[in-house]
Amino acid sequence: MSSSQQPQAGASILIHHQVDPKQQASYESWLATIIEVAAGFPGHQGVTILKPSQGQQRYEIAVRFASQQAAERWLDSNERQQLIGKVAPLLQLPENVQIASGIDHWFQPINGPAPHPVRWKQWLITTLVICLLTMLIPPLLQLLFTAIPLLGLWGIRHLLTAGIIVGLVVYLVMPRLVPLLAGWLFKP
Repeated sequence: MSSSQQPQAGASILIHHQVDPKQQASYESWLATIIEVAAGFPGHQGVTILKPSQGQQRYEIAVRFASQQAAERWLDSNERQQLIGKVAPLLQLPENVQIASGIDHWFQPINGPAPHPVRWKQWLITTLVICLLTMLIPPLLQLLFTAIPLLGLWGIRHLLTAGIIVGLVVYLVMPRLVPLLAGWLFKP
Protein backbone atom coordinates (compact mmCIF):
# COMPACT_ATOMS: atom_id res chain seq x y z
CA MET A 1 0.00 0.00 0.00
CA SER A 2 1.53 3.33 -0.98
CA SER A 3 1.65 6.22 1.46
CA SER A 4 -1.06 8.01 -0.53
CA GLN A 5 -3.40 5.04 -0.01
CA GLN A 6 -2.88 4.70 3.72
CA PRO A 7 -5.83 5.76 5.85
CA GLN A 8 -5.44 9.22 7.38
CA ALA A 9 -6.36 10.20 10.92
CA GLY A 10 -8.79 13.07 11.27
CA ALA A 11 -7.52 16.50 12.19
CA SER A 12 -8.97 19.52 13.94
CA ILE A 13 -7.98 23.08 13.19
CA LEU A 14 -8.01 24.92 16.51
CA ILE A 15 -8.49 28.66 16.09
CA HIS A 16 -8.42 31.33 18.78
CA HIS A 17 -9.72 34.81 18.02
CA GLN A 18 -9.48 37.70 20.47
CA VAL A 19 -12.32 39.94 19.25
CA ASP A 20 -12.54 43.69 19.74
CA PRO A 21 -15.52 44.10 22.13
CA LYS A 22 -17.01 46.80 19.88
CA GLN A 23 -16.88 44.45 16.89
CA GLN A 24 -18.53 41.35 18.39
CA ALA A 25 -21.73 41.54 16.28
CA SER A 26 -19.73 42.01 13.07
CA TYR A 27 -17.44 39.16 14.08
CA GLU A 28 -20.32 36.76 14.67
CA SER A 29 -21.76 37.61 11.25
CA TRP A 30 -18.34 36.92 9.70
CA LEU A 31 -18.11 33.67 11.70
CA ALA A 32 -21.40 32.40 10.22
CA THR A 33 -20.05 33.12 6.73
CA ILE A 34 -16.71 31.35 7.18
CA ILE A 35 -18.40 28.30 8.73
CA GLU A 36 -20.65 28.00 5.69
CA VAL A 37 -17.69 28.31 3.30
CA ALA A 38 -15.62 25.74 5.23
CA ALA A 39 -18.50 23.26 5.14
CA GLY A 40 -18.19 23.17 1.35
CA PHE A 41 -14.60 21.90 1.43
CA PRO A 42 -13.81 18.19 0.90
CA GLY A 43 -13.27 16.31 4.14
CA HIS A 44 -15.12 18.84 6.34
CA GLN A 45 -16.73 17.03 9.27
CA GLY A 46 -18.12 19.83 11.41
CA VAL A 47 -17.30 22.75 13.63
CA THR A 48 -17.50 23.47 17.36
CA ILE A 49 -17.53 27.04 18.64
CA LEU A 50 -16.96 28.00 22.23
CA LYS A 51 -18.15 31.55 22.66
CA PRO A 52 -16.50 33.71 25.28
CA SER A 53 -17.86 33.88 28.78
CA GLN A 54 -19.08 37.21 30.09
CA GLY A 55 -16.33 39.81 30.15
CA GLN A 56 -14.15 37.81 27.72
CA GLN A 57 -13.68 38.24 23.99
CA ARG A 58 -11.78 35.08 23.08
CA TYR A 59 -13.56 32.68 20.71
CA GLU A 60 -12.39 29.06 20.52
CA ILE A 61 -13.23 27.35 17.22
CA ALA A 62 -12.48 23.74 16.28
CA VAL A 63 -13.02 22.83 12.62
CA ARG A 64 -12.85 19.07 12.07
CA PHE A 65 -11.58 17.51 8.83
CA ALA A 66 -11.21 13.89 7.75
CA SER A 67 -7.44 14.21 7.31
CA GLN A 68 -4.46 16.46 7.94
CA GLN A 69 -4.27 17.12 4.19
CA ALA A 70 -7.92 18.23 4.02
CA ALA A 71 -7.36 20.55 6.99
CA GLU A 72 -4.27 22.06 5.36
CA ARG A 73 -6.12 22.55 2.05
CA TRP A 74 -8.76 24.59 3.89
CA LEU A 75 -6.16 26.60 5.81
CA ASP A 76 -4.24 27.43 2.62
CA SER A 77 -7.30 28.10 0.45
CA ASN A 78 -7.86 31.43 -1.25
CA GLU A 79 -11.39 31.51 0.18
CA ARG A 80 -10.12 31.33 3.74
CA GLN A 81 -7.33 33.83 3.13
CA GLN A 82 -9.84 36.37 1.78
CA LEU A 83 -12.16 35.85 4.77
CA ILE A 84 -9.27 36.19 7.23
CA GLY A 85 -8.35 39.47 5.54
CA LYS A 86 -11.88 40.71 6.21
CA VAL A 87 -11.86 39.74 9.90
CA ALA A 88 -8.42 41.10 10.79
CA PRO A 89 -9.74 44.61 11.64
CA LEU A 90 -12.26 43.03 14.06
CA LEU A 91 -9.57 41.26 16.12
CA GLN A 92 -7.47 42.63 18.97
CA LEU A 93 -4.66 40.12 18.24
CA PRO A 94 -3.69 38.08 15.19
CA GLU A 95 -5.45 34.74 15.07
CA ASN A 96 -3.79 31.73 16.70
CA VAL A 97 -4.14 28.55 14.60
CA GLN A 98 -3.03 24.99 15.38
CA ILE A 99 -3.79 21.62 13.83
CA ALA A 100 -4.36 18.78 16.31
CA SER A 101 -5.20 15.15 15.82
CA GLY A 102 -6.65 12.53 18.12
CA ILE A 103 -7.67 13.64 21.60
CA ASP A 104 -4.95 16.23 22.25
CA HIS A 105 -7.33 19.18 22.01
CA TRP A 106 -10.15 17.92 24.25
CA PHE A 107 -8.73 19.36 27.43
CA GLN A 108 -7.37 22.67 26.14
CA PRO A 109 -8.22 25.61 28.40
CA ILE A 110 -11.02 27.93 27.35
CA ASN A 111 -10.68 31.72 27.10
CA GLY A 112 -7.20 32.38 28.23
CA PRO A 113 -4.05 30.88 29.57
CA ALA A 114 -5.74 28.97 32.40
CA PRO A 115 -4.05 25.69 33.33
CA HIS A 116 -5.32 22.37 32.09
CA PRO A 117 -7.92 20.79 34.35
CA VAL A 118 -6.51 18.65 37.11
CA ARG A 119 -5.85 15.07 36.11
CA TRP A 120 -8.57 13.61 38.33
CA LYS A 121 -11.27 15.55 36.44
CA GLN A 122 -9.92 14.33 33.09
CA TRP A 123 -9.73 10.79 34.47
CA LEU A 124 -13.26 10.96 35.89
CA ILE A 125 -14.90 12.19 32.69
CA THR A 126 -13.01 9.73 30.49
CA THR A 127 -13.70 6.80 32.84
CA LEU A 128 -17.42 7.55 33.05
CA VAL A 129 -17.76 7.83 29.27
CA ILE A 130 -15.85 4.61 28.61
CA CYS A 131 -17.69 2.79 31.42
CA LEU A 132 -21.06 3.72 29.94
CA LEU A 133 -20.02 2.71 26.44
CA THR A 134 -18.57 -0.62 27.60
CA MET A 135 -21.96 -1.39 29.18
CA LEU A 136 -23.90 -0.47 26.03
CA ILE A 137 -21.81 -1.46 23.01
CA PRO A 138 -20.90 -5.14 23.73
CA PRO A 139 -24.53 -6.25 24.18
CA LEU A 140 -25.49 -4.45 20.97
CA LEU A 141 -22.62 -6.10 19.09
CA GLN A 142 -23.60 -9.53 20.41
CA LEU A 143 -26.36 -9.57 17.79
CA LEU A 144 -23.73 -9.08 15.08
CA PHE A 145 -21.44 -11.70 16.60
CA THR A 146 -24.32 -14.20 16.69
CA ALA A 147 -25.28 -13.48 13.08
CA ILE A 148 -21.66 -13.65 11.83
CA PRO A 149 -19.79 -16.14 14.05
CA LEU A 150 -16.40 -15.27 12.52
CA LEU A 151 -16.68 -11.75 13.97
CA GLY A 152 -17.42 -13.25 17.39
CA LEU A 153 -14.10 -15.09 17.62
CA TRP A 154 -11.82 -14.22 20.52
CA GLY A 155 -9.62 -11.29 19.55
CA ILE A 156 -11.74 -10.22 16.59
CA ARG A 157 -14.73 -9.33 18.75
CA HIS A 158 -12.46 -7.46 21.17
CA LEU A 159 -10.84 -5.47 18.36
CA LEU A 160 -14.22 -4.53 16.87
CA THR A 161 -15.65 -3.59 20.26
CA ALA A 162 -12.62 -1.50 21.23
CA GLY A 163 -12.52 0.19 17.82
CA ILE A 164 -16.18 1.19 18.00
CA ILE A 165 -15.91 2.44 21.58
CA VAL A 166 -12.75 4.48 20.91
CA GLY A 167 -14.29 5.89 17.71
CA LEU A 168 -17.40 6.98 19.61
CA VAL A 169 -15.30 8.55 22.37
CA VAL A 170 -12.95 10.41 19.99
CA TYR A 171 -15.40 11.57 17.33
CA LEU A 172 -18.79 11.82 19.01
CA VAL A 173 -18.91 11.89 22.79
CA MET A 174 -15.90 13.87 24.08
CA PRO A 175 -16.05 16.72 21.54
CA ARG A 176 -19.63 17.36 22.69
CA LEU A 177 -19.30 16.54 26.39
CA VAL A 178 -16.25 18.64 27.30
CA PRO A 179 -17.82 21.97 26.21
CA LEU A 180 -20.93 21.10 28.24
CA LEU A 181 -18.84 20.44 31.35
CA ALA A 182 -16.37 23.29 30.77
CA GLY A 183 -17.65 25.36 33.71
CA TRP A 184 -16.79 22.59 36.14
CA LEU A 185 -13.86 21.11 34.25
CA PHE A 186 -11.84 24.33 34.01
CA LYS A 187 -12.72 25.64 37.48
CA PRO A 188 -9.60 25.55 39.67
